[in-house]
Amino acid sequence: MKSEIIKSVIKIQLVYLVPIFLVALGAIGSDNSGKNFKTQKQHWNNWSDNSPLFSPFLLTNSFTKSNIDFADDTVINSELESIRDMIRTDFIKSEFDDDEVNDLLNSIHPAGTWPDIDYVDVSRNAFEHSRHLNNMVVLSRAYRNPDSQYYSNQKLKQAIKSAFDYWLEHDFICENWWWNQMGTPRRMVEILLLMDDDLTETQKQLAGPIVGRANFEASGARPGGDLIQIAGIYGKYGLFIRDVEKVHKAIDKMSGEIIFAVDRGDPTDLRGLQKDFSFHHRHHRVIYNLTYGRGYTRSFANWASKVAGTNFSFPDEAIELLVDFFLDGIVLSSAWGKYPDPGALSRELGRTTILDPFSPTIPEQLLQVTSYRQKELEKIAGIRRCERELDLTSNHFFWHSEYFSHQRPDYFTSVRMFSSRNNNVDGPHNSEGLKNHHLADGSNFLIRTGEEYYQIFPVWDWQKIPGTTVVQKQTLPERDKISVQGITDFVGGISNGLYGAAVIDFESPVDTLGARKSWFFFDDEFVALGAGIHSSSVFPVVTTVNQNLLKGDVTIQANGDTFHPEMGEHDLQGVSWIHHDQTAYLFSVSVDVSLENQQRSGTWEKINDSASVWGLDEEHKDVFTLWLNHGVAPEQGEYEYIVVPGIEESKVEGYHENLPLEIIANTPQIQAVQQKELGITQIIFYEKKDIEITEGISISSDRPGMMMVKKTDGLLEEITISDPSRKLDSFQFTVTARIEIENDQWSAVWDEDKGKSSISVMLPEGDYAGQSISYYLSR
Repeated sequence: MKSEIIKSVIKIQLVYLVPIFLVALGAIGSDNSGKNFKTQKQHWNNWSDNSPLFSPFLLTNSFTKSNIDFADDTVINSELESIRDMIRTDFIKSEFDDDEVNDLLNSIHPAGTWPDIDYVDVSRNAFEHSRHLNNMVVLSRAYRNPDSQYYSNQKLKQAIKSAFDYWLEHDFICENWWWNQMGTPRRMVEILLLMDDDLTETQKQLAGPIVGRANFEASGARPGGDLIQIAGIYGKYGLFIRDVEKVHKAIDKMSGEIIFAVDRGDPTDLRGLQKDFSFHHRHHRVIYNLTYGRGYTRSFANWASKVAGTNFSFPDEAIELLVDFFLDGIVLSSAWGKYPDPGALSRELGRTTILDPFSPTIPEQLLQVTSYRQKELEKIAGIRRCERELDLTSNHFFWHSEYFSHQRPDYFTSVRMFSSRNNNVDGPHNSEGLKNHHLADGSNFLIRTGEEYYQIFPVWDWQKIPGTTVVQKQTLPERDKISVQGITDFVGGISNGLYGAAVIDFESPVDTLGARKSWFFFDDEFVALGAGIHSSSVFPVVTTVNQNLLKGDVTIQANGDTFHPEMGEHDLQGVSWIHHDQTAYLFSVSVDVSLENQQRSGTWEKINDSASVWGLDEEHKDVFTLWLNHGVAPEQGEYEYIVVPGIEESKVEGYHENLPLEIIANTPQIQAVQQKELGITQIIFYEKKDIEITEGISISSDRPGMMMVKKTDGLLEEITISDPSRKLDSFQFTVTARIEIENDQWSAVWDEDKGKSSISVMLPEGDYAGQSISYYLSR
């Protein structure tokens, strides 16, 4: 018996090594361009050295084992087979369109190609070959889905095999590593699992090395980056060849990635999950919760739901940390956990579907594997299925990423900033994000329906991003200046989980511009302040209040008159408030503003020079833009405005006449706002300063920092402190109220003679520097 197995192994090696060798020669010697020839040859050499599935010995050894497994069902683990079936079922149930299938089937050439695809250009921006892969996936889904009119259609099967053979013959290699190590292997393994035994053994064997580029030695398998998704591809291939060891290895790799970021040899490159539940994909500490972080979560949740209750299942600790990241990271950086916040995105804003609402799949899958935080997961799943009210309330500052979010049942808003600790945005990789430079200059997006900014970005004025103060220069920064590190360190936020404030002591890395900007968030409204605005540029400086899709009439009250402006551009004087799309923008004192309510045109290619948007029609959209003009070379410019989302036009004037809040200070030294109905005062000390928050209660700080105090019936109830600079180990201040505390973190001593309490607070350090700390006096 042993000798028969050895003979079988030798036979399989001879059968499969010869066609692999011939295809390799065919790929290198194909009629592609010289550039493609060189790229493929170099790639072939590289992967023959590095891929564990590419080495001829490992390849034949691996597939010999797999063929023995296919021949002998007794060695197949029943759990693995069940998981394999579930993964296949997911693929089969994926959406497809029979009309699209019909078009693809009628247009494919006998050689297995489509006439509208450029098979020569393998550059990182182009690579239309990805459409060939996607076409094969669409056809394979239809072939396997009983609901399709093409189910088990033999003509369709032949078209799939023809297209598959064409790819195997040429093995197209892109200049963008992502396609080689992730995009192509992901689609290839889906086709393998869908078509399965309808493929020839030769096709299966030749596809192995292509899928094998998604492996743990690949350059893209970076911990805290794409490793978890590569592990998913690797695991699916293990399921396809029914290799228990490979599936176990994939599970172990994924489980090992569900940790907080650690030092892997470079303390400046702590990518992955951060202690504030933001996600960093690169070393520049830019937030990636909704893209790479969501991919990280999606891959893990999908696998966790498939292997639950088996010997492959994930440990509880990994599942619970993943749930924490989903609820405290992804959900808190999206509106009601359903609509992506543009402020939490970067170069992805150039993708046409990036603001599509999220599906309920992730929370549903997590609910299948754990009861941890069950009610919260059920709520998000219900919201995403449109079965629940949008009843979320939160306030959170992601201190590792300089991103602040504020959620109420009626609206979501955020602030995106950057400091000397991080970069503003991601670089223009693959020529995406070509106009993103100002996105972190204090952007302040407002979402009420999820449609406010949908596909607006081709027509956007990228120097009038909501919330930002920007020099209106003739051109945006060049590619090498799009992503830059910040200059100042006094950037941060304060939050007690329900209310909070954000601040950026802004200095532009590319323009001669500085400003002290802050935002204060309550229940029904939020306030934006700016002071000390200065610039020596020859171009004007403006602060943009909002720029979103125009919806309905705009109402303006100026100089005592209320009117609806015609479509166009307007410079307005003496404005008290403006109402648009159920949102009021109010000014405590009348100001001059500029307004545009008109149609704009633009193309996706201006912000994303890649094949995914090439050839798309020009966009035409009606846009609402409101801004304050500080003029040329301001020296001490300032602004203040109040935003009230979800208010009817008929109620705006009454609200304006009886403002429930007071702007106590707005200077380069101190900014402070008090919400009188809530009894909450939020203060930003840029330097040592005193401030009276109410009659009989004054606060004096001996250093820069942020503070939030809540009082009830004239008595202090809660104090929250944070250090935007992340330099302090303690914070000292005095309050003209009797407070006595003594614990490891807080110390308060009452001085009867001075009528003051001297308070010292030990601040969080290390990974928690910048986090807020609260003390509840009433407790």
